[in-house]
Amino acid sequence: MRSISKSFPGVKALSDVNLTVAPGEVHAICGENGAGKSTLMKVLSGVHPHGSYEGDILFEGAPCAFKDIRASERHGIVIIHQELALVPYLSLAENLFLGNEHAARGIISWHRTLGSAQKLLARVGLRENPLTRVADIGVGKQQLVEIAKALAKEVKLLILDEPTAALNDEDSRQLLDLILELKAQGIACILISHKLNEIARVADSLTILRDGRTIESLTVGADGISEDRIIRGMVGRDLEHRYPERTPQIGEIALAIENWTVLHPIDLHRKVVDGVSLHVRRGEIVGIAGLMGAGRTELAMSVFGRSYGRCTGGRVRLDGKRIRTRTVPEAIGHGIAYVTEDRKHLGLNLADGVSRNISLSALGKVSRRGWVDEHAETRVAERFRTSMNIKAPSVFAAAGKLSGGNQQKIVLSKWIFSEPEVLILDEPTRGIDVGAKAEIYSVIADLAAQGKAVLVISSELPELLGMCDRIYTMAAGRLTGELDRAAATQESLMRLMTATAADQNEQV
Repeated sequence: MRSISKSFPGVKALSDVNLTVAPGEVHAICGENGAGKSTLMKVLSGVHPHGSYEGDILFEGAPCAFKDIRASERHGIVIIHQELALVPYLSLAENLFLGNEHAARGIISWHRTLGSAQKLLARVGLRENPLTRVADIGVGKQQLVEIAKALAKEVKLLILDEPTAALNDEDSRQLLDLILELKAQGIACILISHKLNEIARVADSLTILRDGRTIESLTVGADGISEDRIIRGMVGRDLEHRYPERTPQIGEIALAIENWTVLHPIDLHRKVVDGVSLHVRRGEIVGIAGLMGAGRTELAMSVFGRSYGRCTGGRVRLDGKRIRTRTVPEAIGHGIAYVTEDRKHLGLNLADGVSRNISLSALGKVSRRGWVDEHAETRVAERFRTSMNIKAPSVFAAAGKLSGGNQQKIVLSKWIFSEPEVLILDEPTRGIDVGAKAEIYSVIADLAAQGKAVLVISSELPELLGMCDRIYTMAAGRLTGELDRAAATQESLMRLMTATAADQNEQV
């Protein structure tokens, strides 16, 4: 890949990126969340078609212009996204050949399908019956099914985007062993991973991306690669944004989460949150840092009305008193608010207006005898449009027509209107411009100054370092550390965020 650049409205995702992968090589790509790793792979695999980016792709010496993902697959390039693309209620065999069926004149040959499926499953180390439903096997085995599906397409270059993010240690080892087996068979692999121990185990070479640019490409074993060098390459930049000056007035503990444990909603054998205990004081901004799959969002959603997974243990205390948060209305009633990571699907009704979106969390405050007072609702929306600097033609404009920054301000307004005592912010500035970020940081600082307890989940380490008084780190569903603002650095946080299971046990 030569001089690849890719832009989205208002965002330069990739800028003059170069990448070279040799036949039969495992090439790792490292970088923080948002560094451009997945975007680069979507360019390579045709998800972002030729013409939507600048630069050239050469595969086996020939220039390529993939118009879609099928075009790249015909050349033997197959991508497996972090969010697996399997149909849970179809069998393993049906998933393996979905879109690539053994058929003649429109009739599927089930004899050939089941026979081929059996061989492919055996090739990746699975002994399951091909007729088993995907929903009836664990996530680790599902990942292996995805690789078997790639092998069915005669893969030459396999792209794996955070393949072990949702796996336990045993499943991760099995997957890494399979990558080494594929390498021995001459199949090249691009591995996107934050887990430095995995890279050291299987990778032949490494490219570090930061802010959409290539920082350096290294050969494992020849370029003096160390964990410190990789971390420095991933995070070694100055703070890019200004944060409001704060003199925290920190009070008593407002929110305490004790020994909180949550199981995956489908794979009930997997803990996505494992015995987490943390607290936030009044007037304090506390951060949670972690890589993809660390369990940060799952923790927040499960505390906020059991919105994710199955909680099997733990307590929530507000101002020292134990409370129950079994439903979202119950959590809101106790003064807990949650700004979701996915504002478009979980935070807003995009078809509705600004005013209705703002009032949704506390309709009772603009209602009389069960009827919404639209004049009161409009007055509230106008007040927030001014105070939050929401740029919209009117408070009746559809939320879906506004920019990401203005949408995020609407979500914040909605929860501030509910007058919470505890505000959980999940990726509060994701996908918004620098100016809107600065405004949102000011709102967060103002809430803390009012004595609210604020918990911020963010993948941007400079954001956490610039805003938080204390920062917890998570990896694989467990807390791996806690640092005061004065002691925290990007390097120390990244080290805790990439802690192995052995490191975590040692800390415990």
